[in-house]
Amino acid sequence: MARKFDAIILGAGAAGMMCAIRAGSRGRRVLLLDHARAPGEKIRISGGGRCNFTNINTTPANYLSANPHFAKSALARYTPRDFLDLVERHGISWHEKTLGQLFCDNSAKDIIRMLLSEMQAAGVTMELQQEILSVEKTPDGYRLNISGGQTVEAPTLVIATGGKSIPKMGATGLAYRIAEQFDLGLVETRPGLVPLTLDPALLEKLAPLSGIAVPAEVRCGKTSFREALLFTHRGLSGPAILQISSYWREGDGITLKIEPDLDILAMLKAARRQNGRQAPQTALGEILPKRLAQLLAEKANTAVPLAEMPDRALEALCQEIQAWQIVPAGSEGYRTAEVTLGGIDTRELDSRTMEARRVPGLHFIGECVDVTGWLGGYNFQWAWASGHVCGEAI
Repeated sequence: MARKFDAIILGAGAAGMMCAIRAGSRGRRVLLLDHARAPGEKIRISGGGRCNFTNINTTPANYLSANPHFAKSALARYTPRDFLDLVERHGISWHEKTLGQLFCDNSAKDIIRMLLSEMQAAGVTMELQQEILSVEKTPDGYRLNISGGQTVEAPTLVIATGGKSIPKMGATGLAYRIAEQFDLGLVETRPGLVPLTLDPALLEKLAPLSGIAVPAEVRCGKTSFREALLFTHRGLSGPAILQISSYWREGDGITLKIEPDLDILAMLKAARRQNGRQAPQTALGEILPKRLAQLLAEKANTAVPLAEMPDRALEALCQEIQAWQIVPAGSEGYRTAEVTLGGIDTRELDSRTMEARRVPGLHFIGECVDVTGWLGGYNFQWAWASGHVCGEAI
């Protein structure tokens, strides 16, 4: 005999749990299924273990999608303030870092405990370590065959299983397979918020810089981000690179502007006036990390003292520092990507309910949808918002 519910939600992550809470609190009998051993695993590891749970500056402009208007409805109906009210109601202490990013003071586990408490109060049934063997449409809704020869049924099925990023955390791409089963369109998926790699020759030249972080503005096309840049043994990382990676495509070049708030040309001219006998890399070493200063000076082929460098030579050196052109070889892929770009085509979904327009009772929420936020709490806010409006609609 099949067990019957009002709604079955696949995926006990941020979006799935939020949806379950809202639907359960409205009196719906909800079954939440996940193949993991514990709920909210990506919540647990996020923000260095402190969970960057939202961003107070969230707007639709902070998201990438083939339809940039799609996210507006959900984001307007469940705001960062709404989630923060929930956090404060549970007595979780938090702090704001740069650029509107909100983190737990103690641990990301506080957010997971909060969600579990809310689900319990809403009467949600959660079952973990459950494999989804099959999904089929019935005249009354959906029938799922799951682990242990069990069958569960509900008129509503919500897919909140995330994307392909960080497979070691259990990412499977199940949402896309279910979408294809029901003939729903997909936008090409690719890794987002991911470190970029360099070709072996350039990587060898930059090897001495591994571990160095500097303020930078990183540009790709018309898009730029101004945050920290980190040189690694594989290539480039840090917030500025993770941000631009979502806009970068294979073959594109990126431009690095190191120390974008400094007028390095004026500083080098001042150094030339004060002590023209010093080498350019010595003067640069007062502005930049010494290993980086040495490499950039060598790259600009400056083998003479500052006094022997005319303005055009100083300008050329500054170009190497603040208009440094690099063509990444690729990215580190889904293994380290924080999110998956692309996904369920938003043209298939109702933006108010997240329901598939052509498949009644089937909803998609969270990361599996073609809505991807910037780094800094935006993806969690999309999870909370899309989960909430879906739970409201069930």
